[in-house]
Amino acid sequence: MAASSNSSLSGSSVSSDPEDYQPPIWKSYLYQLQQEAPRPKRITCPQEMESRPKYYGREFHGLISRERADELLAGTEGAYLIRESQRQPGTYTLALRFGGQTLNYRLFYDGKHFVGEKRFESVHDLVTDGLITLYIETKAAEYIAKMTTNPIYQHLGYTSLLRDKITHRLNRTRSERKKVTFQQDEKVHTFRGPHWCEYCANFMWGLIAQGVRCSDCGLNVHKQCSKLVPSDCQPDLRRIKKVFSCDLTTLVKAHNTPRPMVLDMCIKEIEHRGLKSEGLYRVSGFTEHIEDVRLAFDRDGEKADISANMYPDINIIAGALKLYLRDLPISVITYDVYSKFIQAAKITDPDSRLEAVHDGLLQLPPAHYETLRYLMTHLKRVTMYEKDNYMNSENLGIVFGPTLMRPPDQNTLATLNDMRYQKLIVQLLIEHEDILF
Repeated sequence: MAASSNSSLSGSSVSSDPEDYQPPIWKSYLYQLQQEAPRPKRITCPQEMESRPKYYGREFHGLISRERADELLAGTEGAYLIRESQRQPGTYTLALRFGGQTLNYRLFYDGKHFVGEKRFESVHDLVTDGLITLYIETKAAEYIAKMTTNPIYQHLGYTSLLRDKITHRLNRTRSERKKVTFQQDEKVHTFRGPHWCEYCANFMWGLIAQGVRCSDCGLNVHKQCSKLVPSDCQPDLRRIKKVFSCDLTTLVKAHNTPRPMVLDMCIKEIEHRGLKSEGLYRVSGFTEHIEDVRLAFDRDGEKADISANMYPDINIIAGALKLYLRDLPISVITYDVYSKFIQAAKITDPDSRLEAVHDGLLQLPPAHYETLRYLMTHLKRVTMYEKDNYMNSENLGIVFGPTLMRPPDQNTLATLNDMRYQKLIVQLLIEHEDILF
């Protein structure tokens, strides 16, 4: 399974020409495996244990044998308990059920719980992280071993190749290269929200300590990938990627906004001067200028200038908005509810179909729900000018379906088969936005 997924999720090829730059393809395979990993199930002791340390809960079963622990956990994947070792009284063992067998780990506490390098606030978090790691390493060992063979690092703005392109466009003074310096005060870094490795483009799995970060430029990579990163750190580009290609939930939390600024600013500009533009969202803007808008947002954030004085062609702004949505590591309609929306689109009864779509919307993360709601409200306004822009809900569904919905496995055949349903879902969201949201 891992080998076939690797071929279908390959990253962008590296080009020597900076003008051939393509945004990275963030790979969803490991993210999907994390979503599938067994969930922890605490096996509680029926009686109060006087010998229980104060930092353990009812999962502590006292002085019991390995065999007894195995009996208590049998048949329940992800089940766990803590026992006092019979061989070494005063020491504690975490017994965990995974892969049809009971695994035993020496458990320590020094203010935080740990069995290895990572330290956790709770045993529950430790077990959750352990199950994720065990599951991913079991299912994707071959994939992980090969994931550094096709790096996308050259595309991300840290190398001199892309730096030269940005320097040329922004007319900025070049600065000397600086070696990538990963944080020395701790071996690993904990990322809030989903993050992808900026060397191999794969998901950084686990609850905490998922990878390492360069203290100068902010490069985020797997620990194993950090050994392969070239020494070409560019500290003055540390804000690149803070908007585009950033996880949606992570971005809105970082900026304390309900929606991403790109969405608000682009929609405001389009509604101010572009609602009557023929072929709005269907007609492509000049790629070079769309890339400039992307760089402006990454560099200047909410201060980015996307006015008519800077970009007279409204299709450039519309193109930048589509690019932003397309580059999200997790699409607006997330992987875990993708199939629910596809199944909803296949329902023939109109009322039942809308009900199924509404149920799917309620399962979206708050940032994804609000982004989708705001976008659909805008697209509904676009359709009100159909006589001028020739864009009805069906046309917009064709444009935005594949942008807002991506299948988890990114299988080419599945994607082609699902396109009509993707289009229909977006069409329904636009036409019924007043009752669905």
